[in-house]
Amino acid sequence: MNLIYAYIFLGFAIVLEITGTSFVKDTEGFTKWIPTLICLITISISYYLMSHVVTRIPVGITYATWSGLGIAAITIIGIYKYNQVPNIPTVIGLVLIIIGVVIVNTMNDIKIS
Repeated sequence: MNLIYAYIFLGFAIVLEITGTSFVKDTEGFTKWIPTLICLITISISYYLMSHVVTRIPVGITYATWSGLGIAAITIIGIYKYNQVPNIPTVIGLVLIIIGVVIVNTMNDIKIS
């Protein structure tokens, strides 16, 4: 796998993780079958993809990207799906997380091959 495919897999892993995590509240403690299945399947596939990504991208960079973008996306989903509007310090923190993800991914020494 080359670096481009690794980042494509990472993108899919992030989307699947966001999908699964956005259904966690809907599972009501894993008592609702459909949200539970969506949650478990998407997160499992996300981890499967990440297991391939870490063969090309260091695990720290992979996880920082996966979790950082997931946190920001889930916050946005929480605003629309559950009316959970973050306060100003939370928004500032999220912006700093995104800046950190950009720095981690652009200021590393991974070589394209």
